[in-house]
Amino acid sequence: MPTTNRTKKKQGKDTAVQGTNDSSVVSKVSAAAQGYFKDDFLQHFVCKVTRRAPLINRGYYVRWRAVDHCVKRFLQVTATCTNRQILSLGAGFDSLYFRLHADGALDNVVVFEVDFPDVTRRKAALISSNVTLKGMLDPHEPYLAGPVLVSSSRYRLLGVDVREENQVEEALCTAGLDWAAPTLILSEVVLTYMETQRSDAVISWAAKLLPQSLFVMYEQIHPHDAFGRIMQEHFLKLNSTLHALQQYPDTSAQRQRFLDKGWDQCVCLDMNDFYLGLVPEEERGRVESLEPFDEYEEWHQKCSHYFILTASRGCLTAPALLAHPPVSPVPPMNPCWSPTVLNIQTLPVFMEGLGMASTSVSPGHLLLTGGSSRGGRGATSRVLLRGQEGWRSVSVEASADLGVRLHHTATALPGGGVLVLGGRSSPLSPTRGLYRVTVAPLEGGDAVKVNVQQLVCTGDPPPPRWRHTVTVVRHKSRNFLCVFGGKNESEAALGDIFFLDLDQQHWTEIPVEGAAPEPRHSHSACSHNGGLVMFGGLSRCGAPLGDTVLLRPTERGFIWERKNVQPPPVPRFSHSAHVCGQKLVVVGGVWLHSDGVPGVLVITMETCSSVEFSLNTSSVPWPLMLQSFCSELTDPEELILVGGGGNCFSFGTHLNPQIVSLDLRPALG
Repeated sequence: MPTTNRTKKKQGKDTAVQGTNDSSVVSKVSAAAQGYFKDDFLQHFVCKVTRRAPLINRGYYVRWRAVDHCVKRFLQVTATCTNRQILSLGAGFDSLYFRLHADGALDNVVVFEVDFPDVTRRKAALISSNVTLKGMLDPHEPYLAGPVLVSSSRYRLLGVDVREENQVEEALCTAGLDWAAPTLILSEVVLTYMETQRSDAVISWAAKLLPQSLFVMYEQIHPHDAFGRIMQEHFLKLNSTLHALQQYPDTSAQRQRFLDKGWDQCVCLDMNDFYLGLVPEEERGRVESLEPFDEYEEWHQKCSHYFILTASRGCLTAPALLAHPPVSPVPPMNPCWSPTVLNIQTLPVFMEGLGMASTSVSPGHLLLTGGSSRGGRGATSRVLLRGQEGWRSVSVEASADLGVRLHHTATALPGGGVLVLGGRSSPLSPTRGLYRVTVAPLEGGDAVKVNVQQLVCTGDPPPPRWRHTVTVVRHKSRNFLCVFGGKNESEAALGDIFFLDLDQQHWTEIPVEGAAPEPRHSHSACSHNGGLVMFGGLSRCGAPLGDTVLLRPTERGFIWERKNVQPPPVPRFSHSAHVCGQKLVVVGGVWLHSDGVPGVLVITMETCSSVEFSLNTSSVPWPLMLQSFCSELTDPEELILVGGGGNCFSFGTHLNPQIVSLDLRPALG
């Protein structure tokens, strides 16, 4: 390749990487404007404030919080030192110097920022033209030479390519960096854009030249699961490849990387561990109350694919290392993994949707209600029909629509038909009403009639909710619907229970003994021996649950009974579950476990034993995300999975485009 072409290609990639700074600062400004954190200076680096989605705001909050946590800890540990330094690599339009200046936190501290010359020239021009920013520098700047574009007693801005070690070292010497002084090195999603050999060299170079230092890095991990693949594809489209992911795919590999490159100690946490373990509960409550929010799957996925790392050189900075959470949000698990892998196959039916509810209305007939897709949130119902040639989607003629609803329930009734309850159109708008739906074939066999009838029941109904469960149970030889948990506009998780007498269409009270399960949403509950078996969900504090709880019939009513399953299943939520004989089969979901994503968990209820099965998705030509999806048993040992996916942070929305089948025979023996 001619040198000119190679140079142009490199310049194009460098420009693309610089563009990530612009999008990042806009997102940080949005989060600050919504009150996630206080930063009065970022707004001066953007043309206008653009409001991002709540998921983006939360994501940038946890990034800001993690770095701020490390900066404050470094300044606290080195408070008695006469000379301290902060060296920000790839600083972009970061406002750290101005925030510390406003907080009076720059005693004996000099902030050095290094980035591409084009970026720092733009930043220097913005500072120079802004009265507020310029007023926080010395009134008489010294003569600027070479790469030093801004020089003040506590702030130096350098335009130099971080990859060029000799140039960086020379520029820092020119700017007055004291190589022996305690130094905090910051790298927020910077090194991963470099070829891995070069980023490794930066890490080694810093360890060698700064003997009393703390390295803080925030980057991505887990490239190989569905979310990770979508994340990588996003940056490839931006011409900003994430290089380090392949060689250092998880927190353990990143930690070992720094130890191998000359650092004395290293602590690396993914952002779920940081947020749930090191951010105080009161602060989490404040943040979670700022905006309506219902993207829990995507939030946990985003946090599991980023980490915050601290590495120390010398005894002076070691106390500034990140602490391991005093109480892990999810206790360490040692699940029993089966060597058997379960096969997933795509079926030639194209159907997508998030937050739908599915029900088997008769053998070979599946009803799908609600949900959202690329076309928006749907009020129409859909029906899948299995014939001799397999599954197909058929036309639906509906007597009425069920309204826009997501994360609702559709429960098959013992006498036929389906009961639809709850859901929401937005996190501020729960869907009200109780509906009975029946499905009947129309002449010709290629269409069905869906009859929708609103039920008027007596008694005290449950308050509106979504992400709940509705299960058929029996009491005194009569059928009831049991509603448990979920969430609403004001409650992060509900723990109440309601019973609907199906014969009388009356909400009634039935005595329930025993310790009630922890409030939760996005859990599963399946009919079992006249009662139900509940598993998992997301707790009120935002941590996944892994408990198995029975609601068992008694002469008076019901009793809660917790099962001591061994080994304890890995906590998860947004999964589906089915009872197959005396086994509970749990499929997919979201967990905080670092090894891959949930496949299939089988709990044998007679022995209270569990085993995890991985999924073979090699025949699926797109990333399969098993969250916010539906599943139905179509044979005693086969499931079909419909819909699912998610809004993958700022990387775009992914929807599973086809239905897939899952062979359970190896798991059920």
